[in-house]
Amino acid sequence: MDLDSQLYRVEAHGSRDGALRRMIVRCVLVVLLACGAMGGACFGQSPVASSAVAASSQTDRITALEKKVAQDAAATAQAQSAGDNAWMLTSAALVLLMSGPGLALFYGGLVRKKNILGTMMQTFAMMAVITVLWALVTYSLAFGTGNAFIGGLHNVFLRGVGLTPDPAYAPTIPLQTYMVYQLMFAIITPALITGAFAERMKFSAMLVFMVLWAVIVYSPMAHMVWGVGGLLNATAVGGGGLAGRFPCLDFAGGTVVHVTSGVSALVTALYLGKRLGFPQKAFMPHSVVLSFIGACLLWFGWFGFNAGSALGAGSLATSAFVATHFGAAAGAIGWAAAEWIRSGKPSALGGISGAVAGLVAITPASGFVRPIDALWIGLIAGVFCFFMVVKVKNMFGYDDSLDAFGVHGAGGTLGAILTGFFANSVINPIFGAGKPTGFFEGNHGQVLNQLVGVGIGWGISITGTLLILVIVDTLIGLRVSEEDEREGLDLSQHGEEGYDWEAA
Repeated sequence: MDLDSQLYRVEAHGSRDGALRRMIVRCVLVVLLACGAMGGACFGQSPVASSAVAASSQTDRITALEKKVAQDAAATAQAQSAGDNAWMLTSAALVLLMSGPGLALFYGGLVRKKNILGTMMQTFAMMAVITVLWALVTYSLAFGTGNAFIGGLHNVFLRGVGLTPDPAYAPTIPLQTYMVYQLMFAIITPALITGAFAERMKFSAMLVFMVLWAVIVYSPMAHMVWGVGGLLNATAVGGGGLAGRFPCLDFAGGTVVHVTSGVSALVTALYLGKRLGFPQKAFMPHSVVLSFIGACLLWFGWFGFNAGSALGAGSLATSAFVATHFGAAAGAIGWAAAEWIRSGKPSALGGISGAVAGLVAITPASGFVRPIDALWIGLIAGVFCFFMVVKVKNMFGYDDSLDAFGVHGAGGTLGAILTGFFANSVINPIFGAGKPTGFFEGNHGQVLNQLVGVGIGWGISITGTLLILVIVDTLIGLRVSEEDEREGLDLSQHGEEGYDWEAA
């Protein structure tokens, strides 16, 4: 309160000694104000020292606030990294579940009972053999620094693949997490091929074929699409900020996984020839129940396959998760509806085949399209793959035992092309903010990039697979003998049976 206000209050009392009292109050207030202005001079502290204390206190508060902000930011980043890492490790486990038991049961139920263990063993073998090969050399060939077509040998034996992130691939998770996640893709891709030559390839030949295929076909394709500096890499951070010459949108493996495996499956089926008795004899699945369980496990694991490809637990993972589910559902409906119209009944086998077809087609698009677009992609894929399996396969007469090409090769090709049409920058502005992503959004050239990616996938799969088949056939032979084929792979290749009917 100022001096005039204090004087006013004194005068308001109407005292007879007003003048004297005014003088006393004035003196007291002057002394008090002087003490305050001097910053505590009455208590032995100089005005300069008081100012220094105030400034020091303010500096300390600012320093403490800055420290608190830095601690909060570090805690937030650590929490994000921990959350992303947890999701990616979970996704890796989900993708492995797609191989065993998912694909093993799906394929195992589709063959005759004398071949169930032999068929399942082929998938299981990939879980072991490809893992060791990945650690030795193929991870480096796929994701190491190299040229536009293949990675180098800098990361052989996983040298340099540690627990710190690599910003070129995933800035919030350890590089080892990224490595093991990508390993699960490398495992299931060659396992998909086994569906084409089921019931007639020697186990030893299969092992040699798959090792060479992982090196010659899978590693270069994975590097071109996902590797730093790859020819088809659409990621802006790839190659130090430069995308590939033909940026092909492949969120989770339409070209890398399904085109390569499906086309290679067709080449292998044609090279090996038909099973004994095909097509005069009907080769019916011995247990659609097992295939049904396997298909459901594939659907479940596919969330890690697609949503995990966001490489974090953010909104993009949510979008891919939703698109995956919608694509599978629409694919099942599309196939079942087409079958219902053609034969008058929708079969369980048709329904699960359609779901897998929808999952295959949505894979490259899952991180780029809206939910309604995912429905369209799945529906188209279900009908298209039904046509490829029922019409085209019969028309040309090739023996693709479990329809690996009809579902994965055809569905992967279709999905990759449709991605170029439906991709939307609202979901994933991969080319930069405000820039269109797909054809319907205004980026008409993207369809051409998708066709280039598909063409390269077909080319490397055909030439690489044919070369490997000739080499393996020359060295050790590919096909089991007629006697072994009649006996079944379980006994002829592994000396055991899947079902012991006498004990039952």
